[in-house]
Amino acid sequence: MKKAIVLLIVGGFAAGLAAAPAAVPQKQEKQPAQAKVFIPKEVKDPMMAGLAARQARLDIPFTVFKSLFLPAQQAQQLILFLKVKNADLGFAPAIAPQVADAAVAAQPKMQARINLFLQFHKVENGAPTQLVKEVYIPAAFEADQTGFNPEAEEWYSVGYPLMPGSYLASVAIASPDLKKIGIQYYEIALPDAKSFTQALDTTPLFFIKDYKQESQAEMKPELHKNLFAYSVIRVTPNIDNVFKVGDALDTFFFIFGVQPKDGGKYDIQIDFEVYQAEKLAIKFASGVFENPLVSLPLQLKQTLLIKKGDEERTETLDLPAGDYTFVIKILDKVSGLKGEKKIDFKVI
Repeated sequence: MKKAIVLLIVGGFAAGLAAAPAAVPQKQEKQPAQAKVFIPKEVKDPMMAGLAARQARLDIPFTVFKSLFLPAQQAQQLILFLKVKNADLGFAPAIAPQVADAAVAAQPKMQARINLFLQFHKVENGAPTQLVKEVYIPAAFEADQTGFNPEAEEWYSVGYPLMPGSYLASVAIASPDLKKIGIQYYEIALPDAKSFTQALDTTPLFFIKDYKQESQAEMKPELHKNLFAYSVIRVTPNIDNVFKVGDALDTFFFIFGVQPKDGGKYDIQIDFEVYQAEKLAIKFASGVFENPLVSLPLQLKQTLLIKKGDEERTETLDLPAGDYTFVIKILDKVSGLKGEKKIDFKVI
């Protein structure tokens, strides 16, 4: 099953990971036929005003708390993660449609509509310079009224492909009438895959809770709740790296710098280890991979040597609650290059 996720993603690249975003008109104002306005003046002006100093605006409070990137043909698919309270997103009771089914009518909903705007500026010597992309993403979300908590903070994601380089992302959330605007700034560096000639590296490590296949890759960027889109899959990550005792750890990453053999396949050896402080807690069997895109579930179980008097026996137990570090050690058996990466996680 886990080999399938790699095949799905590789196949999905042929469709492209994103197309040009739709333009949004400025409030009833007629634009020349050739002009496309991705960010209206009411939003763009404050985005640009706070750009140099990275000065946030919090009419709509939110944070950009994390980012990932994954390969997207010659580019990198940048994924930004946002957190915002339900109340600040503007959830309100939806107007119930007239339906014949009484059971459907009896399920009241909360609804929120927002506009998300992105700007990407190149960064040189720590300062934003050339504007590279502007993106407009309309979004709508729905939730059951029963149990709805306006103070709950939810997370969302948005992805966009960019060429390698350093960027300052300007992220704005605006109400439909553009009267309330939240703005945050987030700096990222996307590596050039061709630059890894002396050592191996990976995309940021993360863990998967679940994934779902779609019929095609996302053709326009969307704002997603509790998942992110990549190629033809929708991934639910373990966003806080917290596991319960007995859970499996499912890691996902791409390796930069590996060289293919004749015929196009790779010969990659990876050692997976878990440490608690400086003590080795689990050493998994080495894995051999023929593709630099790796998805692998690992059972968090320890094999312990139990001594009782003159008797010795082994016992396999779930990894107990505590703070741990997951370590991957990579060897490209074609080039001889090596790499190592770590990520912390918690078991409760």
